[in-house]
This record gives sequence, C-alpha cells and structure tokens, in this order.
Amino acid sequence: MADDKLLVYGVAWCGDCRRAQKFLQTNKIPYEFINIDQDKTGEQLVIKVNRGFRSVPTIVFPDGSILVEPSNRQLAQKLQISEI
Repeated sequence: MADDKLLVYGVAWCGDCRRAQKFLQTNKIPYEFINIDQDKTGEQLVIKVNRGFRSVPTIVFPDGSILVEPSNRQLAQKLQISEI
C-alpha cells in the first residue's frame, strides 16, 4: 500500500460502503478496499476500533485518523475537497 492511499474497510453488500467508494472514485482519491467478510485481519481491526462492532465503512487515513460510517460531507471535509 502506498503511504498516501486510504484504507476502506467494508463489505460488498453495504450501501454506505458503496457510496463512500463512489465518492472517492468520483474525486479521484486513491484507496484500497478491504472486504472484512473475506479478510479476517481487517475484520479484527474494524471490531477493535469500533468497540466490538463491525461498523462499516471504517476508513483509515494516511495520517492514522479514522472515520466510521462518514457522510460524503465528512469525507470532503477530512480530505479538504469540495463535496461532489
């Protein structure tokens, strides 16, 4: 993984995960999607940072900060871009 790439932990069937991915793609933000239904290490990270819950999307930024189930507006603010 490149140091400037976001990590998006989620599941294929999650509407919020698909929305966040679409937002990142539309804004040409590089990211890596980690499907926690298939990646048990990723699942454990999500459970750990969300106090026992599989809350997705859980997005880890290059600076180490984390947003859980963010809106498009929250993503735009964090990324310092205009909301599209």
